[in-house]
Amino acid sequence: MRILLVGYGTMNKITARLAEEGGHEVVGVIVNGDNHSPYPTFQNIDDAQADVAIDFSHPALILRLLENEVATPLVVATTGEKEAVISKLKDKSREAPIFFSANMSYGVHVMNSLLKKALGLLEEFDLEMVERHHNKKVDAPSGTLVKLLDTALDHRRGSYPVYDRSNTNEKRSSDEIGVSAIRGGSIVGTHDVIFAKDDEVIEITHQAQSKEIFSNGALKAAAELVHRPKGFYDYNNLFEER
Repeated sequence: MRILLVGYGTMNKITARLAEEGGHEVVGVIVNGDNHSPYPTFQNIDDAQADVAIDFSHPALILRLLENEVATPLVVATTGEKEAVISKLKDKSREAPIFFSANMSYGVHVMNSLLKKALGLLEEFDLEMVERHHNKKVDAPSGTLVKLLDTALDHRRGSYPVYDRSNTNEKRSSDEIGVSAIRGGSIVGTHDVIFAKDDEVIEITHQAQSKEIFSNGALKAAAELVHRPKGFYDYNNLFEER
């Protein structure tokens, strides 16, 4: 594949390395500011004439690029401003195949599937969600935790998230879903879903031990997306039989 990278931070540096190790060609990058990569710079996604573009950037950059025509298949892993980004991506999916996931790890997709099953079986359990990331991550809670929370809210009608209990003087409501974010050191990414009831606790945990899992997930999605017709895809439908 001929790949255009949108953004050239830590994640797309890893993506570039893994892509080239896999026999793919990185044709260029789109960045805000100076280009410190070894690849040519482009201003618009279609300018690169790539087979696919992979975005690990920032909402401000990808939203700006989506103001222009986009016919190139596009894999988007940007987190933050989720509703605005998804809305724009769905508009653009009339022009090109678009894949979006707040977390490119296939294991997180499996975790979300397990959560859906558990929510139907553990209705009487209190639900808490915790995510942990490195100290350079700017959005909180993470896009992945927002995805897991959305799944929980869809299945627990009348429930609501609680992000801060520091000034709370009342006991927990059964309708609460506690949401906590931890930032420190070089933690790659850990997500915990905790079901708690009297005398028992059930936890579902995903722990990323390397950032390569996200780049590998993006490359796997890209390899499938280039064969897909125009439309909006995620892990729930991209790998269905063509």
